[in-house]
Amino acid sequence: QLQLVESGGGSVQPGGSLSLSCAASGLDLDYSAIAWFHRAPGKGRDGIACHSSIDGTIYYSESVKGRFTISRGVANNTMYLQMRNLTPEDTGVYYCAVYRGHEPGCVMAPYTSWGRGTQVTVST
Repeated sequence: QLQLVESGGGSVQPGGSLSLSCAASGLDLDYSAIAWFHRAPGKGRDGIACHSSIDGTIYYSESVKGRFTISRGVANNTMYLQMRNLTPEDTGVYYCAVYRGHEPGCVMAPYTSWGRGTQVTVST
């Protein structure tokens, strides 16, 4: 059974760091496009980072570029999002997503597998 489970969310002060994990079961992340999405309170879900294993594409939204890093674990079928210099605008629910396709790129991938999300709160 295909499943994605996020962890690592929590509360942190502005300027702090968090590392999110997304453990996958029932699929091999090595042959997938992976992504992290952010849903701020009262807003829609936005893609903030993604990576394609097909062509190596890495994408970051302008809001997180230089502060967040997306990565894949080595032989543990887990994806990560390292977040630094967090601001209150980073508050929200973070979702991991996977698309098991053979197309290059990751920004326009039709992500079909989703985790249930993990809450991140950045406040003083």
